[in-house]
Amino acid sequence: MCGRTSCHLPRDVLTRACAYHDRQGQRRLPQWRDPDKYCPSYNKSPQSNSPVLLSRLHFEKDADSSEQIIIPMRWGLVPSWFKESDPSKLQFNTTNCRSDTIMEKQSFKVPLGKGRRCVVLADGFYEWQRCQGTSQRQPYFIYFPQIKTEKGGGLEEGSTGMSWDSSDSKEKVWDNWRLLTMAGIFDCWEPPEGEPLYSYSIITVDSCKGLSDIHNRMPAILDGEEAVSKWLDFGEVTTQEALKLIHPIDNITFHPVSPVVNNSRNNTPECLAPADLVIKKEPKTSGSSQRMMQWLTTKSPKKEAPESPKKDESGVPQWSSQFLQKSPLPAKRSATSSLLDRWLKQKEEPMAKQPHN
Repeated sequence: MCGRTSCHLPRDVLTRACAYHDRQGQRRLPQWRDPDKYCPSYNKSPQSNSPVLLSRLHFEKDADSSEQIIIPMRWGLVPSWFKESDPSKLQFNTTNCRSDTIMEKQSFKVPLGKGRRCVVLADGFYEWQRCQGTSQRQPYFIYFPQIKTEKGGGLEEGSTGMSWDSSDSKEKVWDNWRLLTMAGIFDCWEPPEGEPLYSYSIITVDSCKGLSDIHNRMPAILDGEEAVSKWLDFGEVTTQEALKLIHPIDNITFHPVSPVVNNSRNNTPECLAPADLVIKKEPKTSGSSQRMMQWLTTKSPKKEAPESPKKDESGVPQWSSQFLQKSPLPAKRSATSSLLDRWLKQKEEPMAKQPHN
C-alpha cells in the first residue's frame, strides 16, 4: 500500500524536475493548473493535495495528448457518480487501487476507461515494517536510487509556454533529486455547489523482492520518461497497452527514518532524514550521522539565525536492504549520505509551514 509521501520541492523546482519530450521530440516543461493549491510538505497524507502529471488533452480538446501538465489533486479518489455533498462521507477507502481488481470496481474501472490516467509526483513514500516480537513499527523512506548527472543545456519559460532553449541559460537542466513517479487514476466530482473536485488514487502491486520484508504491497512505479509518457498519453496508448506498465520494479532503495513521521502533523526535514536503527542506550554515531544531526539542529525553531552547514562532497547515498530490522543489532548506515544532506538544505524558497492532516 501507500499511505504517506513526501513532496516538498518549491513549485518552480518541481516543474524543472518534470522536464519531458513531447511527440515531436522537443524538450518541454509541464505547465501548471491551479498552482496556488500546491503546498510543499515532507509528510503528505490522504485527503491532502499532491501534484500529479496528466495529459493536457483532458482540459483542452485540441491539445496534443503527449503534452503534459501538473495539477494539485486531492489524494483519495471521489467517483464522479458520488451523490453526497461532502466527499468525506465516502464509505470506502480510495487512497490506493489494487492492480488486480482495477477492472472490477466501478470507482476505478470507469475513469480508467475514460483514459483518466495520471502520475503522482513525490520525493519518495513512507512505509512501516512491523518489528518482530513487538507492537512497534519502523518507518522507512523509499525512493529511486540517486545518480549524479552532468549539467548541460537550459530550460527557460517564455511567453508561449515552457520549452527547451538551445542557447546558454542561467537555468540548467535538472540534475538534482530524481522524483518518484507513481501510476494513478483520477476522476472529477462535481458537488451540488462549488467547483469540481479532482482527486486520484495510487495504483498498487505486489512488492518487489527488495521491499517484501517491509510490506507486501508497493505503488506501481513508472521507471523512466518513456513509461511515464506512455501511461499519460491516453490519446495514443490504449488502456490494455498502458496496463502492461503496471508491475513491481526492483530499481528502488530505502533507508530507515525517525518515528517523528508517524504523526502526519509533523512537517519537517527530519521526517525523511536517515536514522540509525538504535537498540543500545548509548550507540556510537558515524561521522555522517553526526553531520546530519548537526544540520537538523540548525533547522529547529530558534530565535537566532541558524549557521550554514558545511557542504559535504563525499558522494551519492547507497542505502539498501542493510537497514531491515531483522536482528537486535543496530544497523550500520553508509557514510555516503551527503547527497540527501545537500538536497535537503539547498532550498530555493522557504517551505510552507501549513500542517497536513
